[in-house]
Amino acid sequence: MWHACNPKTDDDLKQCAELGKSLSRMSQPTILTVLAESDEPLHGYVIVQRAAASPMFGGKKPDPAGIYRTLKKMEEQGFVISAWDTPSSGAAKRMFSLTDEGRAALRRWIDSLACYIASIQELREEAANALGIPVPPRPVCGGHE
Repeated sequence: MWHACNPKTDDDLKQCAELGKSLSRMSQPTILTVLAESDEPLHGYVIVQRAAASPMFGGKKPDPAGIYRTLKKMEEQGFVISAWDTPSSGAAKRMFSLTDEGRAALRRWIDSLACYIASIQELREEAANALGIPVPPRPVCGGHE
């Protein structure tokens, strides 16, 4: 069952959704991190590809429409800005950059994620106690050793 911590197939991803692993709100810190790691604006397609390599998506390509919706919302919040790149040939592409507000939001996510970890650990302990089993000290999570 622990293989679902790092989805490799559609069935694994379904199990992750059932386990809460694919929480949509985790797209925001993932996107903010991708943009913070870049020295230049990124096209949405590149953001999707880099997000797929993140721990939240474990190599499984996230829904591009969902990423674009999150980018739009983050732009409305002032976390990212976008501009059109209109090359002399080829299609125009919207490029995204992180703002100072986006960096501040990512900093808040760092603390929020730590709080989630603590809450989840407490829930693991309660769930194990409810089943009368010991809490696995170090579960195998498909690459998250």
